[in-house]
Amino acid sequence: MTAAAHRRRGRRVTLRAGGHGRAPELSARLDLRVLAVLAGASAGLLAAFVVGVGHGDFPIPPAEVLATLVGQGTAEHEFIVLELRLPRVLVAILVGAAFALSGAIFQSLAQNPLVAPDIIGVNAGAALVAVSVIVLGFPLGLLAPGAFLGALGAAVLVYALSYRRGLSTYRLVLVGIAVNAAIGAGISYLLTRGEINDVQRATVWLIGSVYASDWGDVRLLGLALLALVPAAVALGRHLEALQLGDDVARAIGAPVERARLALVVVGVALAALAVAVAGPIGFVAFIAPHIARRLAGTSGAGALPTSIAIGALLVLAADIIAQRALAPTALPVGIVTTLLGAPYFLYLLQRANRLGRAV
Repeated sequence: MTAAAHRRRGRRVTLRAGGHGRAPELSARLDLRVLAVLAGASAGLLAAFVVGVGHGDFPIPPAEVLATLVGQGTAEHEFIVLELRLPRVLVAILVGAAFALSGAIFQSLAQNPLVAPDIIGVNAGAALVAVSVIVLGFPLGLLAPGAFLGALGAAVLVYALSYRRGLSTYRLVLVGIAVNAAIGAGISYLLTRGEINDVQRATVWLIGSVYASDWGDVRLLGLALLALVPAAVALGRHLEALQLGDDVARAIGAPVERARLALVVVGVALAALAVAVAGPIGFVAFIAPHIARRLAGTSGAGALPTSIAIGALLVLAADIIAQRALAPTALPVGIVTTLLGAPYFLYLLQRANRLGRAV
């Protein structure tokens, strides 16, 4: 058992267990800076939750929202809060958490903060199937499961093309970019062949929206995150080992190939579920982990919980802005996240060019 360390950013106490030839296991960690970020994000999330549930064309005071949530509200308030607003707010939170955690996993694996599941074809695979369902006239009930299968199919294709005596993250990203471009061409072709109304509907889906979310979406995402978040946390110790390089990871006993594959599967499943429910909401998987790392001053497994909190807050806040910015016209949440994320992405590229490295 070894004791712990103070890092340059934040005070961290780490207890590790493990012997010779075994990957170190994280048994306890206290990072005051991470806790501060989590507390701040949770407070912001609570405030956004109250605004999202209470405000709208029919505003409801916070006290009445609380009374409704505990079963003491009027029938009118129960319908507005429980059936119309609460599912949308919860889906925004869960989708944001899923995208952000997926992005944190892929960025840590690639050791490149400019990587996101969007880049490796996950979102594009989901979009191809979804657009096909809409434009070619298939039943709309197939859209969500079809998008999920499309995302998984694209991920399997990228993985198969990337595997050469093991999985190289660098090769995975390059192949993913190529597959993403090819699928994008297929989507463009479908949009040129569809009826105008179908093309408009497909375009809205491609932007990403939590509009018309229901309790079925909440249950699906909630159950999935209950399984995938603990899996990601459990794999976090291997993620930290992989960041040291394959040779070092093997030397300390980490199962490099199995760990990398398991992390890719978890990251793909998170992104696929989020895309299937809300569409490919842009830049969340990219900027949420980066903001979390900058605020918390940590990376790897330490960035996973803060990424979840920041991603949930980002999508919920963006959806509130999307509903209010041009009221009474509501915008898809993907427009707001893209308007926020694109300048941030350009800033990071400019900063990387100035420093001569990834940031």
